[in-house]
Amino acid sequence: MEAPDFWDNPERSQEMMKTLKSLKDDIEGYNKLKEQYEEIELLLEMGYEENDPAVIPEIEETLQAFQTAFDDIRIRTLLSGEYDANNAIVTLQAGAGGTEACDWVSMLYRMYTRWADKRGYQVEVLDYLDGEEAGIKSVTFQVNGENAYGYLRSEKGVHRLVRISPFNAAGKRQTSFAGCLVMPELSDDVDIEIDPDDLRIDTYRSSGAGGQHINKTSSAIRITHLPTGIVVQCQNERSQHQNKDKAMQMLKGKLYELKLQENAEKKSDIRGEVTDNAWGNQIRSYVMQPYKLVKDLRTNAETGNVDSVMDGNIDLFMNAYLKWMSLGEKEPGEDA
Repeated sequence: MEAPDFWDNPERSQEMMKTLKSLKDDIEGYNKLKEQYEEIELLLEMGYEENDPAVIPEIEETLQAFQTAFDDIRIRTLLSGEYDANNAIVTLQAGAGGTEACDWVSMLYRMYTRWADKRGYQVEVLDYLDGEEAGIKSVTFQVNGENAYGYLRSEKGVHRLVRISPFNAAGKRQTSFAGCLVMPELSDDVDIEIDPDDLRIDTYRSSGAGGQHINKTSSAIRITHLPTGIVVQCQNERSQHQNKDKAMQMLKGKLYELKLQENAEKKSDIRGEVTDNAWGNQIRSYVMQPYKLVKDLRTNAETGNVDSVMDGNIDLFMNAYLKWMSLGEKEPGEDA
């Protein structure tokens, strides 16, 4: 008996193995949840029969573990978008705020890389541009791991920082902005048509602090999609050919996002469009002075533990976003 054709396609077979692993993890998660539920029932029966208050802390601990596992499974069921399971390509861009905004990008970059590390995801820098005085003017990186795009799409938009600027000699409070664009990594078989005549491809010398593998030869690639004005660039791969392939993947992802935005204008069912990186367009505010608060302006999820958030603990906001989207809520300012 011959093996199915997809086993002859390494990329397809890899996708199938990832799907099988995901299904296996889902089944194991459900079985674990069922065991915890039965354990809670048993502990409750024991507590009633023996009238022993000493069992209460154990019940509370088991119940907390059950609630955590239940919430995790519930969130996974919300990752049902067409490309939610894919790797994610993230671009951070400094907005209004000058040097302070570049420093803000470096803080966000650290936050996302710490989040990825906690989940066991791998981060690959694709393009990197230093700020003129400090920080990062822009950085594009790929996050590799199951459901990376599904989680990170919640971060698409403008992020606002309020703090006493270390770059201000007068010690005044300053507001700065950074834009975050998130795209799914799309495989070659995804139907996004790109006419080669619509592309301008330039090469340039790689530079920046993107990692030890960045070349110092003219192997970096910049691709401009003339009809839309979309520009993508990649400099971190080892050869010009590899940089071109990755840049084409990024272009395909941006064209996919553009298609979603066009659909949003017709159906009002896609949210989180990136606008100007400035006042009035932020999705989340991070206030460090005069008080501490991180608040998502779409879901109203918030926490006063700013240090924890900047250390990568942002699941609170991602999970709230997924629940918010599942309820069909609207962006602030959208018509009811």
